[in-house]
Amino acid sequence: MTETLKREIITTAQVKDILGEVKADDMDQIQRWTFDYVTKFAKTEGKKAQKMVKKLVEECDLTQEEAVEVVNVMPTTLEELRAFTFGWKKLILTETLEKILAILKADSEDK
Repeated sequence: MTETLKREIITTAQVKDILGEVKADDMDQIQRWTFDYVTKFAKTEGKKAQKMVKKLVEECDLTQEEAVEVVNVMPTTLEELRAFTFGWKKLILTETLEKILAILKADSEDK
């Protein structure tokens, strides 16, 4: 059994990077399924995702969990973002939603 060193909420893109460093032969069944999933559904690269999460927390007053959710989904319109954040049970101003979209767009386009 493996000892847990620390718990941290990370994006699917970061999971992909972590599991990508493990040889397929060394993965157990769940790790292989997880790697297959994140390979199909990660919307950006791990370092970009980490940078976006940090900016969303610092500049848009989102929690780490909220920022990770947004980066995992990568909404592209205000309507998509509103529908997604509706369940958070907190009011997010249109100005903040627009800033979130700008961060996602700018960082996803960075090379």
